[in-house]
Amino acid sequence: MTLDDLRRRLSEVDRQLLTLVGERKALSGEVARVKRATGHPTRDFEREREVIEGARATAREVGVSPALAEELLRMLIRSSLTTQEQATVAARGAGSGRRALIIGGGGKMGRWFVQFLSSQGFSVEVADPNGAPEGVARVPDWRATDLQQDFIVLATPLGVTDAILRELALRRPRGVIFDVGSLKSPLRAGLMALKSHGCRVTSLHPMFGPDTELLSGRHVIFVDLGSAEALAEAQALFASTMAEQVVMSLDDHDRLIAYVLGLSHALNIAFFTALAESGEAAPRLAKLSSTTFDAQLDVASRVAQDSPELYFEIQSLNDYGAESLEALSKAVERIRAAVLSRDHDVFVTLMRQGRDYLEDRRSITERRA
Repeated sequence: MTLDDLRRRLSEVDRQLLTLVGERKALSGEVARVKRATGHPTRDFEREREVIEGARATAREVGVSPALAEELLRMLIRSSLTTQEQATVAARGAGSGRRALIIGGGGKMGRWFVQFLSSQGFSVEVADPNGAPEGVARVPDWRATDLQQDFIVLATPLGVTDAILRELALRRPRGVIFDVGSLKSPLRAGLMALKSHGCRVTSLHPMFGPDTELLSGRHVIFVDLGSAEALAEAQALFASTMAEQVVMSLDDHDRLIAYVLGLSHALNIAFFTALAESGEAAPRLAKLSSTTFDAQLDVASRVAQDSPELYFEIQSLNDYGAESLEALSKAVERIRAAVLSRDHDVFVTLMRQGRDYLEDRRSITERRA
C-alpha cells in the first residue's frame, strides 16, 4: 500500500472509532433511562472499575498499552456520565411551570445557570446589560420586573452584587434568592438585609468553572443564612446531579476559601512571577522540563489566563484572606531558612509533615469514592 492508501485507511478507522463513540453515547442515554426507572444511582464505581480492568486486560491481548486503554476508557466513562447526568436533570423536570430570573445571566457563570435551569424546565429570564444567551428572554432592567419569579439568581461581579442584594431586600420578592459569588464577606450586608426583611435567602458557591459539564466529583457550597426553606429549595436544584453538596456558615465559608482559593491562587501567582522575574527565558526552561515543573507550570498557566480583577477581589475582599497569605509567607521563609542554614532535619521534617497531611486527605477522598 502507498502512503496515501495507508492514510486513507487510517481516516476510515478514525471514522469507525468516532461512529462507535457516538453509538456508545446513545447507549448511555438508554442506560440513564433504565437507571431512573429502576432507582439506580447515576454513578456506579464498582462497574467503572470492572470496565477499566477489562479494558486493560483486552489491551494486553491486542498489543495496546494498558495505560492508554485506561485513559481512553476514563474519557469515555466521563462522557457517558455527562450524558446520563444531563438526561436525569432534564427528565426530573423540577422547573416545569416555574420561573427563574438570572441577574447577570449574560456572563460566563450566569450562562451556565441559564442552561442548567432551562434544562430542568424553568422559564428563564435574564437581566444583563450585555445581553442574554440566544433564545432566552431578556429583561432590560430587573428593577422593572414584577419579581414574581420562583428563583432569583445573582451571577453578577462581586463589586455590584451587595448593592443589588440590598435593593432586592426593599422589594421583598416571594421567590428564593441566592448569589453565586466566590466570596461572601463583601456580600454580608446585602445578605443580612434580605434576611432581616423576611426574604427566603441563601448563598451558593459552585466550586467549578463555567465550562463544567459533569458535576460528579464537583462541590457546591450552600451557605445557611437561617432560612431552612430557601436552603432546601436551592439544594433541590442539584438533587438530580452527582454534585457533592456542602452546607456551612458564612464565616466558615470565607475562612476555608482563603485557603482553597486564596492560597492556591497566591502560590501560582508567586510561581509564575518568580519565573518571569528570574531572567531565564521561557523557551530555555522548556528544554529542561521535569514532571513536577511541567505539572506546576500547567496549573500556573491556567491561573495566569484567568481574570486578574476577580483574583484580586478574592485576595483583597475576604475578611480572612490575610491569614492564608501569612501562612504562605511563613512557609516560604521556613524553607528558605532551612536551605540557607543547611538544616537537614528541619527540611526533612517539613517534607514529612506535608506528606502526612496529604496522605490523610487522600485517604478521606478514597473512602468517599
